[in-house]
Amino acid sequence: MNLLISWVLYAVALMAVAYLLPGVTVDGFLSALWAALILGLVNTFVRPVLALLTLPLTVLTLGLFYFVLNGLMFYWVGSVLDGFRVDGFWWAVLAALLYSLVATLLNSLVFQPKVKIERI
Repeated sequence: MNLLISWVLYAVALMAVAYLLPGVTVDGFLSALWAALILGLVNTFVRPVLALLTLPLTVLTLGLFYFVLNGLMFYWVGSVLDGFRVDGFWWAVLAALLYSLVATLLNSLVFQPKVKIERI
């Protein structure tokens, strides 16, 4: 159940990014659901392989290439899906950064950690 809720939250985050950035377009909520699913699959399976292959470049740029890698994944998903478009590479980098921030905020609001405080 938590996986489905997270999927919907990522779609809402993608709709928020499309609302905030003029370079990102999502046709509707169904397109956002598909884009969130494909982004999740790409981030789970493709990005770790690319991160490992580009590790020397990431170390050389002190980790800044990781932003480029995230932008490339976002741009690639935008070019594959019909209802989700990204106008350029730099829009994709900015959108990937904003998408991760909004998704993290939404997930932290919905899935609050259950902290148990014990007295000494």
